[in-house]
Amino acid sequence: MPMKVVWMVMLALLPGLALGQSAGERALTESEALSAEAAASQQRIEQMDDAARQALERYRQAVTQREQLLAYNERLRDMVTAQEGELESLQLQVASIEETQREVLPMIQRMVDSLEQFVALDLPFLAEERAERVTQLKELMARADVSVAEKYRRTIEAYQIESDYGRTLEAWRGTVEANGQARVVDFLRLGRLMLFYQSLDGREQGYWDPQAQRWTSLPSGYHRTLEQGLSIARQQQTPVMLKLPLPPISEPGGES
Repeated sequence: MPMKVVWMVMLALLPGLALGQSAGERALTESEALSAEAAASQQRIEQMDDAARQALERYRQAVTQREQLLAYNERLRDMVTAQEGELESLQLQVASIEETQREVLPMIQRMVDSLEQFVALDLPFLAEERAERVTQLKELMARADVSVAEKYRRTIEAYQIESDYGRTLEAWRGTVEANGQARVVDFLRLGRLMLFYQSLDGREQGYWDPQAQRWTSLPSGYHRTLEQGLSIARQQQTPVMLKLPLPPISEPGGES
């Protein structure tokens, strides 16, 4: 083929070649755009899927939390119901205690008054100590800051002390006024049955006459028996049977 014809053919093909290259580039560009769009779409789908999973997890957590709150509220209702029952019971107890106190307090007061009368009429031993105990009880009864239970406890304690006096043998030294004179003597108490005294030189003996409410002399024949009783009370001698008088007093046949 002549050179001139070749060049003419090539020149004729050049526009087509240029046109074909431009369409390919456009196709490639479009393909790349579609790929990018597809990738972006896939990314959006994945993001939406993640968001959906997170939303589902939050929903499940909310459902679990709701169930827990419902169970907690149910327990709270049970607790409130129980506490309301306890409160009602406590209110009833308080009302019962107040009623009991209104009933018990006058009874304790009567007990204190009776104890005061009993001490005043009893044998005159430990007079100051016993009178002071009664005085303290009377002061305690007047105090509003002391509970009824404590007042009752102290009163019963005083009664117990007085009761113990009736089961003991006791000797002590003190002063007695007899026949218009005051002298130091030894006292001997037999429970709360009898109260004797004997002068320190042993020459004078006497007893408390509860009927006459005064000291009365004893015959000298009781000197040795009282000495033994004093020694036993002081734990200086082993206990033995003693022959001591009970009212009315009579002259003994001899020393014991």
